[in-house]
Amino acid sequence: MLVECYDEKGAEVYEIIIKQIFQDLVLGAAVDDLKAFVNPDDPVFILAIKMKKTSNIVEFKDIARFTYDKQEDVTGIFVEDENYLPNILKKLWRKFSRDEIYQPTRYNIELKGNQRDLETLVIDDPHSNLQRRIYDAIFRILPEGFKIIKDMSRGNIVAVVATDELIMDAWIEKAEEYISELNDGV
Repeated sequence: MLVECYDEKGAEVYEIIIKQIFQDLVLGAAVDDLKAFVNPDDPVFILAIKMKKTSNIVEFKDIARFTYDKQEDVTGIFVEDENYLPNILKKLWRKFSRDEIYQPTRYNIELKGNQRDLETLVIDDPHSNLQRRIYDAIFRILPEGFKIIKDMSRGNIVAVVATDELIMDAWIEKAEEYISELNDGV
């Protein structure tokens, strides 16, 4: 972790704040590296975080078996991994009304019609989930009043430039430098 600031004490304080927020949100193990730049004279805060690799997305077909009964015109779904059941139901409730979803047992779900196209529905995306948690941390770390934010995230790097004024090109260049360094492992 690197926190750059012309004021050594200010850098130490921000390092403590960042560590505390990451500890509160249980993010320490999910982050490879972090670079921050703080300059109260120019009111700018730049933060770039490299996320660790996450597991692949989980599609419906990875955790459930689908059958279609042509005579009854019903798709039967047997959920093989109960851990994903809340996500499955949440996704189905967004797509169908609750009245259209029949769940005779904990692991069985029935839907009218041929719903085999649901096999490719993404049930869990660990990368997006981690990214969302890191954005939550960033918005807790940013100084209050820094409402102008440029998101420069890409791939496994979550990066933002924040200020309460217009964003200067030099700040964007600094963020790009951090992104490049994190990608190169510097």
